[in-house]
Amino acid sequence: MLADTFVPLVLTTRSDHQESVHFGAVVAIGRDGSLAFAAGDPTVEIYPRSSNKPLQATAMVDLGLSLPSDLLALACASHDGLPIHLDGARRILATAGLDESALQNTAGLPLDEHEAEAVLRAGGGRTSLQMNCSGKHAAMVATCVINGWSIDSYLDPTHPLQQAITDRLPGMIGERVAHIGLDGCGAPAHVMTLHALARAFRNIATGGAGAAGEQIHAAMTAHPEMVGGPRRDVTRFMQHVPGLIAKDGADGVFAAALADGRAVAIKIADGANRARPPVMVAALRALGVDTSEVAPLVRQRVMSHGREVGEVLVITSFGAEG
Repeated sequence: MLADTFVPLVLTTRSDHQESVHFGAVVAIGRDGSLAFAAGDPTVEIYPRSSNKPLQATAMVDLGLSLPSDLLALACASHDGLPIHLDGARRILATAGLDESALQNTAGLPLDEHEAEAVLRAGGGRTSLQMNCSGKHAAMVATCVINGWSIDSYLDPTHPLQQAITDRLPGMIGERVAHIGLDGCGAPAHVMTLHALARAFRNIATGGAGAAGEQIHAAMTAHPEMVGGPRRDVTRFMQHVPGLIAKDGADGVFAAALADGRAVAIKIADGANRARPPVMVAALRALGVDTSEVAPLVRQRVMSHGREVGEVLVITSFGAEG
């Protein structure tokens, strides 16, 4: 059973009492590419969800997608829906002579609460452009135009774009794609082992994914604000751990890697996103990465009426890299 692959990773406290435990799995790769340590089963098969976006973007660059680095970072993003993100998605579409009507991703409000409230106050509603996956979808339709493929059915798993992405994934993850489902935005969602996700990020960061992966690594590290937003954990990790690429994914997924080969992938069993940042800090620290700057910025607090009354604590010790 899936539940048998996970171990307790995180404890939350409230008013000096233990409240919740989050189970999950973690895998870490060392500089030499070997398994440095794992908690839970590193071969558990997961949906990386949006942590798959850098992999999809790498495939699209290999298929001819050519964008400025800030827009390439946006193609990897689950963005906050800030003006810089919406303008960026429009710019990607414009490179192919398209506008936002070409987007077929699920309509949504900005992830950023302040932006979402501003939209509602102005009488607006959900749109595909505002939804956090619009950068990826803009890149997908642009890649279709570059290759002469129809954009009408670009989300279909049998579409030439999606087949080409799927065909390129085994080379990045080092194993077969175990299953293909559908993500929340409507695009195909690939299943792979947790170890494979860490391996893919390592390949992108080290050059193992080729020139296309090198472009993705350079874009994400140069423009972390395009990958998430100024208050997002994923952006803060990249801003405060030099050279780190990181990408969060729905339902408790997080992956990160450095150019020296160290990489981490996390899956929180119950999908609790609040458990991801402290686990990532602890795993990176166990690999010998300096997390002193980012740790206080991504600390997860338990609040009551505006006051801190508890926190989210890692309760598993990870083995250090040899």
